[in-house]
Amino acid sequence: MKSCCGSILISSSRITNLIFQVIIHVVLIGAVFPGTLAGLEDFKGSWPSFDCPQWLGQKTTGLEQEQTDTAAAISSHLPDKDIDIIVTYSDISGDVRIRSVRSKDLSASWVWKDPIDDHTQSFKPFARPLQFETRFEVSDDHQTNESSSGDEIQQFVLFPVHPLKIKRQKLRQERKERRTLELIQQGKEVDSEMNAAAVERARGLDTTVMGRYSIWRKEYENPNSDSTLKLMRDQIIMAKAYAKIAKAKNYNSLYDSLLEQSRKSHHAIGDANSDAELLPCALDRAKEMGHMLSLAKDQLYDCIEVARTLRTMVQMTETNIREKKKKSAFLTQLAAKTVPRPLHCLPLVLATDYLLQGYENKAFPNSEKLEDTSLYHYAIFSDNVLATSVVINSTVLNAKEPEKHVFHIVTDKLNFVSMRMWFLVNPPASAAIEVKNVDEFTWLNSSYCTVLRQLESARMREYYFNAHQASSTTSGSDNLKYRNPKYLSMLNHLRFYLPEVYPKLQKILFLDDDIVVQKDLTPLWSVDLQGMVNGAIETCKESFHRLDKYLNFSNPKISQNFDPNACGWAFGMNMFDLKEWRLRNITGIYHRWQDMNEDRTLWKLGTLPPGLLTFYNLTYPLDRSWHVLGLGYDPALNQTAIQNAGVVHYNGNYKPWLDLAIDKYRSYWSKYVMFDNPYLKLCNIGS
Repeated sequence: MKSCCGSILISSSRITNLIFQVIIHVVLIGAVFPGTLAGLEDFKGSWPSFDCPQWLGQKTTGLEQEQTDTAAAISSHLPDKDIDIIVTYSDISGDVRIRSVRSKDLSASWVWKDPIDDHTQSFKPFARPLQFETRFEVSDDHQTNESSSGDEIQQFVLFPVHPLKIKRQKLRQERKERRTLELIQQGKEVDSEMNAAAVERARGLDTTVMGRYSIWRKEYENPNSDSTLKLMRDQIIMAKAYAKIAKAKNYNSLYDSLLEQSRKSHHAIGDANSDAELLPCALDRAKEMGHMLSLAKDQLYDCIEVARTLRTMVQMTETNIREKKKKSAFLTQLAAKTVPRPLHCLPLVLATDYLLQGYENKAFPNSEKLEDTSLYHYAIFSDNVLATSVVINSTVLNAKEPEKHVFHIVTDKLNFVSMRMWFLVNPPASAAIEVKNVDEFTWLNSSYCTVLRQLESARMREYYFNAHQASSTTSGSDNLKYRNPKYLSMLNHLRFYLPEVYPKLQKILFLDDDIVVQKDLTPLWSVDLQGMVNGAIETCKESFHRLDKYLNFSNPKISQNFDPNACGWAFGMNMFDLKEWRLRNITGIYHRWQDMNEDRTLWKLGTLPPGLLTFYNLTYPLDRSWHVLGLGYDPALNQTAIQNAGVVHYNGNYKPWLDLAIDKYRSYWSKYVMFDNPYLKLCNIGS
């Protein structure tokens, strides 16, 4: 190694031909070199200017004279020159390390020492403690010589890290720290993005479908929780198949044994839905059945014949399932459309008291509000007293200013007296109310109303009352559905005549009688319908509830005028702009489509299909949170969506006042029923 002020040659075997211009020996008095400048400040003596111990103690006059001359030269030039100092030392393991430092960087406590006359000179300070990194291996010869030196003290020649290198190390460390912080920040940003994406995906999930197949349901607790149950059911199927083959081949004893084992297995299974619910004897029964099937297989097994028998059994099972579904649908329709005895009792009791107690001449309070366009008007067309009372009670109780709400009820002749009696005895708090009889609308006749005209035709009477009548439960639900009285009732079609019913009103909110209001609905009157006539929530989800579900697009009258993928919407809570309705002659559009559907080729029955046609491109989509549908048929609705909804709708067969109602949804409706009312108690209508 060579520097600007001297040269040192280090050999693994011997050090020869050394010519020193300046040699400085720094010796640590102690067993271990501490690695910092602080440990070097206590040097008290000097050492010969040789790195290798074998040179110590030699008496060479020429060299001593040279050292003396060199030291004197150094002493005379110290103040003016900056000298590179080479430092070497042996660490604890015996390895030689080497460093270089400039004399100007030494601290004031460092001094020059001449090996001959002990002449001293001050040094300039180091910039920082030395950091030793370079490692030199020492040869075996060198180690031997060092060990042979006996009591001689190890000598260290040191040199510090260059300031530029120290600065580079600092910069490198700073870059590492900055990069570490950047990576940590990037990791946090990635985690935030992933969480946000997960939340967004969760919001878009169709929980209606997923709820039906939730992994948290009991049957999914363990993937093998029903393995024994499935085995036993499969054994019963195979036993029936072998029994059919045994009977055909006159193996009567085997046939009887298979049937007996099947009965025992059925008894062991019972109503179990998982292995935990099986009887203790179930596993023994499965073993016995397995033994019996093994005997049957030895005697009867023929691949083709077994396959044929199983195919026959599948076909018979499918046929039975279809029949059961028809019976179930028929009975469901029948139960849904049959008025329960308590609900039949209520209007009778109310009508009796109405006539006996002289309520004919009594009027509803706040009648001056009925045509005030600055108030909030509702239209309810129903023949169900109890359901109508729940709609009005829930609306008033959740309204911020109930005195500004006006309810317009229209019912039929049969329920007019009982409906009027109920609200005379139980008027809504500070709200205005009126009850009308649809049969008193003289303008609503067959010459004006298309539906009434069609019902008077012989062909329509034949369709509704004579043809397609279900003589038994095997005839299915469709025929009974077509004969549903609501399709014949003008209360159901009266929604298309709102401007005629309320000629002085500008806006009105239409409510079905199977809804429950959970929030103040007054903000709906502030919604800008943007020139549309109907404000409603859209019901399409992916391919569901689009126009092609309700209309016959094979008919050119439909296919040429409408988009089959257009989104459907729902009746039940609709904001109608009656002023825009009159300008666009919406009732005339409805009449035109009803006339074209006299032969029922455009749609079957109901009011939603003609509504979709009449208000096509005239419906403004409201926020979905205003109106949640499906409480009358779907048990897997999102519970949070129900609780946050402005209106919940029990559309479907499972109405909340029927025994068919879905239990977990019934409470949203029943909490607005006045069960302490004497009329309800008299008719045994309880919670």
